[in-house]
Amino acid sequence: MKPPLLIIAGPTASGKTAAAVETAKRLNGAIISADSMQVYRGMDIGTATPTLQEREGIAHYFLDEWAPDEPGNAMRFQARAKAAIQEIQQQGMLPILAGGTGFYIQALLYDNEFVPVTDQMRQAERQVAQLYAEQGEAGLFEALRQVDADYAAMVHPHNVKRVMRALCYYLETGEQMSHHNAMARQKPSPYDYLFVVLDMDREVLYHRIDSRVDQMMASGLLEEVERLVAAGYDPSFPSMQGLGYKEMIPVLNGECTAEAAAEELKKRTRHFAKRQLTWFRRQKDAIWLPVTGKTATDVAEDIVSLWQNR
Repeated sequence: MKPPLLIIAGPTASGKTAAAVETAKRLNGAIISADSMQVYRGMDIGTATPTLQEREGIAHYFLDEWAPDEPGNAMRFQARAKAAIQEIQQQGMLPILAGGTGFYIQALLYDNEFVPVTDQMRQAERQVAQLYAEQGEAGLFEALRQVDADYAAMVHPHNVKRVMRALCYYLETGEQMSHHNAMARQKPSPYDYLFVVLDMDREVLYHRIDSRVDQMMASGLLEEVERLVAAGYDPSFPSMQGLGYKEMIPVLNGECTAEAAAEELKKRTRHFAKRQLTWFRRQKDAIWLPVTGKTATDVAEDIVSLWQNR
């Protein structure tokens, strides 16, 4: 029999963390974070990593595991998540995958295969790196748009890491990343899963995003980034390019005010949420659960009902 897996996904600030905790209480579950930023230690405010109090005694996996200078990728996540699922099951509990990083969810749900690095891959990486050096983010993104418009529509032009990865994949294989991902979603999953996406009214979601950024700033986001830089973590590291961190660097450099950086962060986070929603709409078998105006308890009860009647 396939091992059970409950997935609680959705855009940033839609209430996934609280809903997952309440659901875990009711289903004897443990939570595996599917968030590519919450895995980094010392990056708690900007990533909205749940505090021990917010976890309410529920076991959480894949939080604060890597240093900010360690490379994060879906392959490492997949291996860690598989081990966590096995450990959770051995304890007689239900694995609950909760988060908004679609590529991580897909890597686990469909057991994506990751090919070893080849000379052809290294050549593609050098070619893309040269393009970036000569033409910058704009030129890099335009190159992707020319060969894979569908994938370009799902990724932010400033997300250099993902843009480069998609271009490298195309140069190495001749295949579009969007097509590769679509084919991966057609694979049967090795899990008996339920994929729930929290669906919140767009204006309400945007208001929650703005409020979250205000709270992050009040909680010391700028100081958190300053500590990371002082500890030697270069702003060019992929972890430091994440939302909430990249926007604070210009403040530390005296290039803009904290208020301006906060407004920029709000705008970029709203755009990020839109891209997340676009990704989740492409997922087969995903159940969209309306959550506007509901408490975390209400949402958890709905998810439990869906799980029990799947």
